[in-house]
Amino acid sequence: MILNCVDERILELKAGDIVYVTGEIITARDKAHARAAEMLKNGQRLPFSFNRSIVYHCGPIVSGDRVISAGPTTSERMSPYAPNILKNVELMVMIGKGGMNREVVEAMKGKAVYLAFPGGAGALAASKIKKIKGVFWEDLGMAEAVWVFEVENFGPCVVAIDSEGKNLYEGVEKRVRARL
Repeated sequence: MILNCVDERILELKAGDIVYVTGEIITARDKAHARAAEMLKNGQRLPFSFNRSIVYHCGPIVSGDRVISAGPTTSERMSPYAPNILKNVELMVMIGKGGMNREVVEAMKGKAVYLAFPGGAGALAASKIKKIKGVFWEDLGMAEAVWVFEVENFGPCVVAIDSEGKNLYEGVEKRVRARL
């Protein structure tokens, strides 16, 4: 499936589906999530929107107008902030690696999906970025700033956690524990 906007169709995605993204994505890592969560808590307006956005947990390496590498970072690090951010959105897609905790999975129900992108594939990800559309919070540093990218056929991404809470990571963990 090609995902080119965040609308109610994301709620139909099921864990295990393969998705490619075309359109706008924003990057956000730990510091950006922490700042955004604090601003939302204080009733402040963000300079970008998480609502109906595709948020890539990534710290890109950028040189001029070109993205050199854009591999995913470990999403679990965003778990302390994600539930508060999810309270403030109708729909959202998150992309990263490694999954997120149970509290985030519960907060995602009925409004968000999590897509896993392969770790170690930063060059592949960068090749799918067609344009840098903007950047926010550059004071956080290159990797922690919020970048806005136009992407084409970004993927393959696997729906690792769907909007009903089905979590491929939990399924793997259960099978491993059963074998121990």
